[in-house]
Amino acid sequence: MAYARAERVLPGFGLSLGFTLAYLSLIVLIPLSAVFIKSAGMGWQAFFDAATSPRVLASYRLSFGASLLAAAINVVFGLILAWSLVRYTFPGRKLVDALIDLPFALPTAVAGIALTAIYARNGWVGQLLEPMGIRVAFTPLGILVALTFIGLPFIVRTVQPIIEDLDAEFEEAAASLGANRLQTFRRVVFPALLPALLTGFALAFARAVGEYGSVIFIAGNIPFVSEITPLMIITKLEQYDYEGATAVASVMLIVSFALLLVINGLQAWTARRTGRTV
Repeated sequence: MAYARAERVLPGFGLSLGFTLAYLSLIVLIPLSAVFIKSAGMGWQAFFDAATSPRVLASYRLSFGASLLAAAINVVFGLILAWSLVRYTFPGRKLVDALIDLPFALPTAVAGIALTAIYARNGWVGQLLEPMGIRVAFTPLGILVALTFIGLPFIVRTVQPIIEDLDAEFEEAAASLGANRLQTFRRVVFPALLPALLTGFALAFARAVGEYGSVIFIAGNIPFVSEITPLMIITKLEQYDYEGATAVASVMLIVSFALLLVINGLQAWTARRTGRTV
């Protein structure tokens, strides 16, 4: 018996796949390949020297370390914020929900200038922290603040739909069986949210690693102290050291891709283990 072929709104698989690969190649693969091809022309010794100089290594530690820490901080506070927005009703809730997307809409340079003005020694917050010996602007702590600011929406917007779909009856059932709040969160809520949290963490980390505009003003840009890797790339380009810039960029791409691969693998493993998808 012959069955009628199902009609699809979009074109067939071959045409869709071809368009996808062509678009992906033009936008992502070819530009990234150009970075590695340019680096390959240096020779291994020149590449190694450019990518592992002490000043560059210090920028790696700061950029990747601050990005990982900022993403981890956002996981905690982003989860609390998303939970509050979904499960509670309070005055100004709509305004808070709208403000979360502000880092998406705000130009990064404007965000950097605003954060610097607030956390500088004579700023609204900086003048309160200064007597306690806490300096934010023009220090690595300022970089952490900026990266946390731009990464928060990724966590909230990734976790928020999962919390909305999470039926409160499961929590009530756990409580009726004698579970306390910590046990309910650890055994009922957290497993359901973990894949989404890992996804948000990966997105926030990826955004933070390559962030430039919001960090450059508050960082201070002191070599070996508060100089981020994207700034090193810009500095080398301004000095017409294109090969050195591509060498540093290649290392950033490789390390970022490896970390994201690990995070995505952990997310997939968690989703299979819990029987949930994001």
